[in-house]
Amino acid sequence: MTEPLWTLDDAAAAMGGRIVADDAARSSAVHSLSGISIDTRTLKVGDLFFAIRGEARDGHDFVRDALARGAGAAVVSEERAADLAGAGPLIAVPACAEARDGDGVLAAMRGLAVAARARTGARVLAVTGSVGKTGTKEALRHVLAAQGPTHASVASYNNHWGVPLTLSRMPATCAFGVFEVGMNHAGEIAPLTRLVRPEIAIVTTVEPVHIEHFRSLSGIADAKGEIFYGLETGGVAVINRDNPNFERLKAHALASRAGRVVSFGEHREADVRAERIVMRPDLSIVDVRAMGLPVTYQLGTPGRHTALNSLAVIAAVQALGADLALAALSLAQLRPPAGRGARTMLRVAGGEALLVDESYNANPASVRAALSTLAGVETAGRRIAILGDMLELGTDAARLHRELAESVEEHGIDLVFTAGPMMQELFEALPASRRAGARAGSAELVDLVLEAVRPGDAVMVKGSNSTRMGRIVEALKARYAGGADQDLAVGRSG
Repeated sequence: MTEPLWTLDDAAAAMGGRIVADDAARSSAVHSLSGISIDTRTLKVGDLFFAIRGEARDGHDFVRDALARGAGAAVVSEERAADLAGAGPLIAVPACAEARDGDGVLAAMRGLAVAARARTGARVLAVTGSVGKTGTKEALRHVLAAQGPTHASVASYNNHWGVPLTLSRMPATCAFGVFEVGMNHAGEIAPLTRLVRPEIAIVTTVEPVHIEHFRSLSGIADAKGEIFYGLETGGVAVINRDNPNFERLKAHALASRAGRVVSFGEHREADVRAERIVMRPDLSIVDVRAMGLPVTYQLGTPGRHTALNSLAVIAAVQALGADLALAALSLAQLRPPAGRGARTMLRVAGGEALLVDESYNANPASVRAALSTLAGVETAGRRIAILGDMLELGTDAARLHRELAESVEEHGIDLVFTAGPMMQELFEALPASRRAGARAGSAELVDLVLEAVRPGDAVMVKGSNSTRMGRIVEALKARYAGGADQDLAVGRSG
């Protein structure tokens, strides 16, 4: 029999909660807490459901439904426990004055996260950065899973609820734990990294993302540097040596409990240095000198930015003392996360076109990286970029959008479609020959894009989350791909 993730008694004790259940319900729940859920739409039988208050909805309104669907128990606020008594096993928790909106349920989840971290013997890593943190986290998950049971953040669960949720879900028997930590404002990373308590903390890079909330790029670097505050004594800080804010980040690391700093990049002084990166349409070949040791590997995801981020993976593996050769071999089988470079072949009249899905999010650095990757695609047709607004760029937003025209020209992108008022700035900065169409939003752009695709084209879609550029990806797949089975496994050789 599979061991439960938590027993009802252990979970309640970790959260300082009170069990509300009759004897029969309590007995059935003791060994049924096999997972953690905050959403009834994805809840599985045996999950412990947390009734978290969101911006739009209160999870308490879904407790009865969660228990009816087979939740092992539900965590609710003490003030709502009486109303929900009889629905099934509950853990009632007190309000928390320090939590957002006094939400004791979210505070209770943090308590469970603390207990999860305390009981594990796993080697724990944390990743942040303006660009590339999710891809780097997924690469670490991939290579470490080949060396032992590995637990990692789902998607981009990297905020004030995503990090404790991920920790609470971590089985006690994991060998490795990989956590993504994000922020929009200063001071948000520090409490999360203190929850995670990593022995290795990585900063992929610092770029003008969420810049409207900061006075300068240095402020963003300081906010990212908070990830080192939670390092275990003697831990390792892994920092991008190529970034102009390297010294600032290093100062944060040295002010923490870090035992050493390991740098990565193409810089001649980088500890893990790329000596050669060979770019191919669907993969990269990287020659690295890692702390003096030569390593060559094939990376199963295209793009120079992913090749550079893979250096952070090599640095972390080496710092862990894990099997570096096995990790290098594993990187050949790495695939892009959803919305971050996944490729799908489209069957259009008279032939095929390639769709590159970069729709998850966007900022100036990641859009430039995506344009560079699109430029490397071998195609008999046109290279088409479909771009939505980049958000949280503050007073420089218009300029930063216009400046993307330089990258469009540099990489020889044939046509550009834009969605949103800020991307209109880019559209107007482009020569007429590259302007394919501009609309107020992604919904208005769908039909125009669908009619434009021709055989041989390579089409890349990118934009900030709230611009919903993913609807264009889904529309293209629905019209031309015939199902998810057409997704390409990029990087496959032989």
